[in-house]
Amino acid sequence: MAENDRRDPSIETDGGTGTQSTHGHRETDYLEREVNLLRPSTPFMRDHLKVIWTGFVAWALIVFGPVTLTAVAPDVMTAPMPVLGFPLHYFLVAIGAPGGALLLSVWYARKRDALDAKYGIDHSAGTAQDEAGDAVAADGGERR
Repeated sequence: MAENDRRDPSIETDGGTGTQSTHGHRETDYLEREVNLLRPSTPFMRDHLKVIWTGFVAWALIVFGPVTLTAVAPDVMTAPMPVLGFPLHYFLVAIGAPGGALLLSVWYARKRDALDAKYGIDHSAGTAQDEAGDAVAADGGERR
């Protein structure tokens, strides 16, 4: 049994590749369909939007937290740290923000992989091929 066959059959996908039920997107006219970022139309899009908003809130706290804390409590934030001797706000901005961005990118990748597995989306599918077996340009361009 393939790994993607273990997903819940009652879950509607967003039309990614992977299972037979996901190929209905070819008949859907997405140009005529309403796209609302605050009320997504598929369960995958809703779950993905939750991940995006959670990451955005975490990013805002990581980036603007030290600056806001420095404005609110300048004595604590500008006092030198006992270990390194740098002010706390400098350490949080210089080390905390880039480290937080790295951790957020790892977190997002893991959450997105979990969503893909939940909805049966397989990114390892080969490239599209024409009748002769040659790869087809996915952007609509011509292959030279």
